[in-house]
Amino acid sequence: MPARINFRSLMKIGPVQIGAYRDRHGRTKDAAVCTADRCGWSSDYSSSTAAQLAARSHRCRVN
Repeated sequence: MPARINFRSLMKIGPVQIGAYRDRHGRTKDAAVCTADRCGWSSDYSSSTAAQLAARSHRCRVN
């Protein structure tokens, strides 16, 4: 059974939501996830600055 991930420091930039979490090794990571329907884009980053930059530059390809 996979571990439950609890996000904190949630932020939204356009359709992209950013949240910080701890991975299974105890390190803090940041995830950026597009909330648009049928987009499916998401990525993990080691800093919140990188996640914010990705959120600002993300363009959905779904029409």
